[in-house]
Amino acid sequence: MTQCTQDSFQFEAHFSREVVARFDGGAVTSDAGALLLREVDRRIDLLSRLAGCFDDHRDGRYVRHGVRQMVAQRVYGLALGYEDLNDHDQLREDPLLAVLSGKPRVGEDALAGKSTLNRLELSTEQPNRYKKIACRQGAFDELLVELYLEAHPGPPELIVLDLDVTDLPLHGHQEGRFFHGYYDEYCYLPLYIFAGEHLLCARLRTADQDAAAGAKEEVERIVGQIRSKWPEANIIVRADSGFCREELMAWCEQNHVGYVLGFARNDRLRRIIGPQMEEAARLQKQSGAAARVFAEFDYQTTTGSWSKVRRVVAKAEQLEGKQNPRYVVTNLSAEQWPAQALYEQLYCARGEMENRIKEQLSLFATRVSTETMKANQVRVNLAGSAYVLMQALRRLGLKGTEMERAQATTIRLRLLKIGARIRITARRIWLSVASGFPLQGLFRQVWAQLRC
Repeated sequence: MTQCTQDSFQFEAHFSREVVARFDGGAVTSDAGALLLREVDRRIDLLSRLAGCFDDHRDGRYVRHGVRQMVAQRVYGLALGYEDLNDHDQLREDPLLAVLSGKPRVGEDALAGKSTLNRLELSTEQPNRYKKIACRQGAFDELLVELYLEAHPGPPELIVLDLDVTDLPLHGHQEGRFFHGYYDEYCYLPLYIFAGEHLLCARLRTADQDAAAGAKEEVERIVGQIRSKWPEANIIVRADSGFCREELMAWCEQNHVGYVLGFARNDRLRRIIGPQMEEAARLQKQSGAAARVFAEFDYQTTTGSWSKVRRVVAKAEQLEGKQNPRYVVTNLSAEQWPAQALYEQLYCARGEMENRIKEQLSLFATRVSTETMKANQVRVNLAGSAYVLMQALRRLGLKGTEMERAQATTIRLRLLKIGARIRITARRIWLSVASGFPLQGLFRQVWAQLRC
């Protein structure tokens, strides 16, 4: 049977004119704004150093796709919304992605395909015939903290390390697959640590352990690296009640690190703040609005799980028809942080970290579908690197603009997804960007700030 290939598509006419579509536009991209990300990488030098976290044991005589090019291809792809390796079977022919990835012969040599990129992610520390590239996780961990240090000309007045976990659902039989009762699914339980918007740690973990497992070791590593450059740095660890553990609190006390941690409710705590709850109920009844009364006291657990008496701050809150007491434990002094300021200004600000974790998910940290934990950790690393690029774009390029607080998905859709025609000559690579792009003024402003 003769197979016909449709190359012209006719649609309903527009008044007297026919409407016809054809795939004959030549080299056209929908990601022209990604050149701004390339400028960001020029400023922070992320991708070359990220490639340095991989050991390449391949025979250089036969290498067509360098580690730096493959890492850049993958990270830019995630930032632009291409989550799957299969996407790169088409993207490898995209001349703009070749420019972003640093391919010398743009428009002539294709980028790496899905199988080559997959071997990059699946490689192990012991090279075999097919997998000869290995990621050194320790080097990647150090790079994240180094990027944070470089982003500041000097030590901030206060460094707050936010710790939290999230769930990455699993739909297969990956290594380390366990069912988590709280999330009601099979998942991984990665630990994230941020300082403001800066990602400092993205550690993939199995879900069969305490939320705080390994937190002390990660905090110790990060604090040590920060204080190696800023010995007098004032650091506070902030987290919810899942991290209220003796091991972490004791380490902070021994190493002059502050902490403010959520503390789970119990009947004994409720009895202690009984008078404050009564006062909050009276105030709520009078005003008809939610009322808060704060208290603080020294507290020691009856089970002996704490090694010493510690300061606890309580929020006695009465909502309409409901009591809402909350507690935090801290080693910060009442003179420095009074009860209400400590809870409302310091502890409650940790909610912003939820947005940073959501951005990890929007950059496809959830794609942990490979067989091994190590390979899935590499994918989490790549998603984290895409976040670092987007966050640096927000910090360096979008500062002072209408989008300086925009989420990664908003930045991608409004600023990076721009249609353009590509023309390659002997001396230049021209991008003729869509004339109707509505944010041309913003694009010019971001470009100017990144070129500084």
